Amino acid sequence: MGKTFDAIDDSLRQFVERQHVFFVATAPAGSEGHVNCSPKGLDSLRILGPRTVAYVDYTGSGAETIAHLRENGRIVIMLCAFSGPPKIVRFHGRGSVVEPDHAEFAALAPHFDITRGVRSIIVIDVDRISDSCGFSVPVMTFENDRTHLAAWTNKKSDEALVEYREKKNAVSIDGLPALTRV
Repeated sequence: MGKTFDAIDDSLRQFVERQHVFFVATAPAGSEGHVNCSPKGLDSLRILGPRTVAYVDYTGSGAETIAHLRENGRIVIMLCAFSGPPKIVRFHGRGSVVEPDHAEFAALAPHFDITRGVRSIIVIDVDRISDSCGFSVPVMTFENDRTHLAAWTNKKSDEALVEYREKKNAVSIDGLPALTRV
């Protein structure tokens, strides 16, 4: 049933490209603090190499992933097939946060559709690639991407976005530092 892979091959890349949603999980170091699991969408995930993936991180109501990555780097991405054959793919690794004013951001940006709502790009050096059956994952039909984030972002001035990020994205719910440049 489940297996591990040495690299992200064409078959895995095609599977990833067909998915409309993926999940990101991180946790603070130690036994205290909150584990975080976030759904992501909007065609934001890219395979950059045989063991490197990245996704666009949009402005949101919290910044747990960013805070956890800054603290310990641990991250897992999970994708589930909601249509077609049942399958789950996981990419475990170490992530880094690349904010728009970092030199690396300009090199990564052409891989994505960068909009005003982007607060960073998360890059993961994958150290474990695995799949599993997904037999209990429901079959669902994709209708369309939501437009709420773009509409919300476009209603805000640049100053209002900075103010929002300062208020909501500077620290995690556990008080860990998150965005350094809002």
